[in-house]
Amino acid sequence: MPLRPPGRTLGVDPGSQVTGFGVVEKSDEGMHHIFSGSVRLTALPSLPLRLKKLHQTLGEIISLHRPTDLALEQVFAAKNLHSALVLGHVRGVVLLTAVEWGLEVFEYSPLEIKKAVTGYGRAEKNQVSDMVQVLLGIPTLPNRDVSDALAAAICHLNWVYPLKR
Repeated sequence: MPLRPPGRTLGVDPGSQVTGFGVVEKSDEGMHHIFSGSVRLTALPSLPLRLKKLHQTLGEIISLHRPTDLALEQVFAAKNLHSALVLGHVRGVVLLTAVEWGLEVFEYSPLEIKKAVTGYGRAEKNQVSDMVQVLLGIPTLPNRDVSDALAAAICHLNWVYPLKR
């Protein structure tokens, strides 16, 4: 009999061109990959249409897979003002969608996510991706956006459901 109910988290890696997502569940039996993928936002002609597509896609994922929490990386410095503004819009849609669906939102620093996944806060992206595959038993990941989203979910679940001692 489980000591606590399983936790199911939607991790999101917001990006101005591609937004990665992944649903991960953790119970007393371990961590399990439920679903993941990405939304390419560059195919639509205007920013409002791209944001609408992201909102609809995330709503469908939440409706289908029923996570209780959303985890994402905290904002860090962007390379230019335009990119920062677009990323801010994308993050806003992600946060709004989560709140609309009743998910609790948690943000983690890049260092916290890397440490939770690899044990080392200064790990390289490929090390994080490799450990995400190992922890979730996924043979391949389609792109870094998905890997980063799953890493955020793993970080959150490790925070909420620490290892038994």
